[in-house]
Amino acid sequence: MPLKTLIEQAFAPAAASVRDGNIPGAVLGIVTADGERAVQWAGHAQIEPEREPISRETWFDLASLTKVIFTTTRILQLVEAGKISLDDPLVKVIPDLRQYDMNAAERRLTFRQCLAHQTHLPAVEPLYTYGQDPETLRAFILQRVWQPSPPVYSDINFKMLGIAIERITGQKLIDQPLPEQFSFRPDPKLCAATERCTWRGRVIRGEVHDENAYALGGASGHAGLFGTIDGVLDFAHSLLDGSGLSPESIKAIRTRESEKRTVGWEGFYPGWHGGDACSPDTIGHTGFTGTGLWLDFERGLAWSLLTNRVHPSRHKDSGILSLRRATGEQVIALIDRRQPL
Repeated sequence: MPLKTLIEQAFAPAAASVRDGNIPGAVLGIVTADGERAVQWAGHAQIEPEREPISRETWFDLASLTKVIFTTTRILQLVEAGKISLDDPLVKVIPDLRQYDMNAAERRLTFRQCLAHQTHLPAVEPLYTYGQDPETLRAFILQRVWQPSPPVYSDINFKMLGIAIERITGQKLIDQPLPEQFSFRPDPKLCAATERCTWRGRVIRGEVHDENAYALGGASGHAGLFGTIDGVLDFAHSLLDGSGLSPESIKAIRTRESEKRTVGWEGFYPGWHGGDACSPDTIGHTGFTGTGLWLDFERGLAWSLLTNRVHPSRHKDSGILSLRRATGEQVIALIDRRQPL
């Protein structure tokens, strides 16, 4: 049975969530290693100030999917090009990192540790409350005395990786070349709206939702990328068929660096956002705005659920965790049951 026949059933949890008013809109895409693809959508790209329908061509603020689609991939490409190695310290390309203390712990952090969230850096810091000059905020990130703590999932790790990419390439992140259907500067009219932001005083549409990425100039290593469902599926397919990265890089994103983390990605564990039906050889990532991408290498299957669940406010229970899990389990159950083409 072809994917186009199955996707309506796979989309049922998202359709119910839209119908019940938990999320404004959603797009689900599925792709296999041999390139078969299907997409389904429902709901609204915007409900405030005017309602606008969602479509297959809607651009989404991918939020932390930036970490895997852009930052992790770009770091691995720089490794493949011989510019750095994963176990190099960041100071190889950012010599001024904590430059007033040559013994600072941050000067020993490696690319691998930051990608796998195995550092002492905190989860998040409200940098945007300290000002909006991007260069000053970059300097703050590099010179801040970050207090030691056990490893956590950290935006700061990826902010530093973003700065490293800028140093190596000589280009700001917002000016970096991107594949088709990805952008750091999308056309707002094509985008799903996110939050009615009290800080910026408007509904956010076509500019990054994450306050820190906005204050850093619109793009950072942790957030800022926009894309369409077909752009995300193109990216996923390139990892499934091995065309997007070298075999060594693909191995790195599939190999555990800790119980839950690989290089850049999250690996399957019971209770995670991708659902419990995934094979152990599944990686995934989510974004705060309501986005997510999962790749089950054992099945040769990837799926992405893109929503604007923070529109018009993050301060509500959208049920996104249960929706993601139900969607992943539905996708896999249908794929496992279908007859060979």
